[in-house]
Amino acid sequence: MPTTEPLTARVGFEVELLAPAGSSRRALAERIALEHGGSVHRVLHVDSEPSLVPGMGQFWHLTPGYRIDDATGTELATLVDDITIVEDIRRDQLAARCGETGHQGCPLCRPEPDRDAFRILSDDLRLLRLAGDTTGARTRFEHALDGIARVFDVPVETVGAVRRVRDRAGASIAMATAVAPGRERPCEIVTPPIRSGHAEALEALLGPARALGFLVPVEAAVHLHLDAGPFRSVPAFANVVRLFTGYRSGLHAVLGTNPHCVRTGALPEALTTVVDTESRSGADWPRLQEAVRTLGLTKYLDVNLTALLTDTPPRDTIEVRILPGMLDGEDITGRAAIVQALLERCLDPTPLPQPPRGVPSEEALLVLLADARARQLQRIRPALA
Repeated sequence: MPTTEPLTARVGFEVELLAPAGSSRRALAERIALEHGGSVHRVLHVDSEPSLVPGMGQFWHLTPGYRIDDATGTELATLVDDITIVEDIRRDQLAARCGETGHQGCPLCRPEPDRDAFRILSDDLRLLRLAGDTTGARTRFEHALDGIARVFDVPVETVGAVRRVRDRAGASIAMATAVAPGRERPCEIVTPPIRSGHAEALEALLGPARALGFLVPVEAAVHLHLDAGPFRSVPAFANVVRLFTGYRSGLHAVLGTNPHCVRTGALPEALTTVVDTESRSGADWPRLQEAVRTLGLTKYLDVNLTALLTDTPPRDTIEVRILPGMLDGEDITGRAAIVQALLERCLDPTPLPQPPRGVPSEEALLVLLADARARQLQRIRPALA
């Protein structure tokens, strides 16, 4: 990886880790809180997962997470599940089922049930949020969904190990199930935006993780969230699209993108076509926004641009999703500084050049990065004089 300048942008981080067998993300939350004289608060984390029901694309779900506050009540991070982390858990569970004497009580094979660990599912995000608001993060499983059942004035049904609420016409509202064995181990560290001292702030979270034996899982990635506001213009947005399409292979090579990472992918070719067409026609930003909205972009690409398609997003960031899993603050901020320099180059209204033909992708990206660094220096030189 090339030498980088310090990270100076305001950045939020998502770092995917895995607790060792017998431990959990809650154990890490308690360790971090202890070291900071702070506290841990159980929360319910919203995410989505593919549906096994024919004709239904996905379910939304709430799973247990833990917000860590320092001694002043300031949030340090939230630790949540990540459903893409599965391979290490599957492998460990298969190994524990080898039949050797002593494995009969192995927590990987026969974990003690945690009555506090359950998830709530719905095919409607609005109903899911209502279920979460009326259930509460500290509710026991036997009372899960009691609140939303009262809202609809219907009973909570018990079907085997599932609690379910349907409306009076029989339409599903939400259901609750126990968390599958091993799901307490995935640990995505989600930080609030960090303005300075990024490596030190990350080490305050990752140092305890290393001490507890946390690992970088097979599918791991690190996601960066940077302020989206500056990219709400036709030239800036077009340059971001050119960066993540024309230089995709180079970005993956220089950043060391994990080939086993899921929920990433190339930006659609149709996006490049729309951006080029609208840029040449002199479209303003609202017109380009509307044109891109028709493409149905999702967040599960190399870069998540969905916040830019509305002026009132719930989280106003560009999310870069192609950094590899890492367990060291300096490693993370070094790669984040590369992303920062390239995105700052995208803010220059000069169109980003396409990679020269015949030049290896990594070399082309490094040439672009050198140019971006030079432009950074030009911008800060007056302040240094």
